[in-house]
Amino acid sequence: MLLTIHPKTPNERECKKAIELLQKDGIIIIPTDTIYAIACKASSKNGIERICKLIGKKPEKANLSLLCSDLSHLSDFCQQINNPIFRMMKTCLPGPFTFILNANNNVPKIFRNSSKKTIGIRVPDCMITRTLIQMLDEPLVSASLHSTDLVEEYLTDPELIHEEYEQQVDAVIDGGTGGNIPSTVLDCTGDEPELIRQGKGELP
Repeated sequence: MLLTIHPKTPNERECKKAIELLQKDGIIIIPTDTIYAIACKASSKNGIERICKLIGKKPEKANLSLLCSDLSHLSDFCQQINNPIFRMMKTCLPGPFTFILNANNNVPKIFRNSSKKTIGIRVPDCMITRTLIQMLDEPLVSASLHSTDLVEEYLTDPELIHEEYEQQVDAVIDGGTGGNIPSTVLDCTGDEPELIRQGKGELP
């Protein structure tokens, strides 16, 4: 299924179709403020397993992130963070950043059953994704959608994404041409943030 949703004013009817799939443990491909990603609801063990199978990674080895609509979910999944890091997150988000934080026991069980003690948190500056999270009333778990092309690392055309993945996912959301630069990743598990990957975001 290919769902076309306006990137600035998401259509509620089309969003509801995506929500219905997510609520049934479905996986969908969504736009973000960086690249297209594969996502499911955070509480869906089956969805997370499907994503990991699709990207060819074991859950404990997969670089999965939690997509939130704002910072109100931080305490749900993360241990307490210090004030300087929280202020930096408030300055940078919504935006193209992934913050690696110490996870608490509320992270999805599929993570807790592994040795994973950290979780990547994103609040993308993407109206479609944030609308879906708000309507679902639950964060999404996501993985980057890599291209099998040796020239381009990421797929950017939603119609081509649909052609390639329509048999493997429940829906692809067409929110326009995607980017090909991933998020900037910061490890904030220590006292000072550490730059892991320089991506689209520029730190203030």
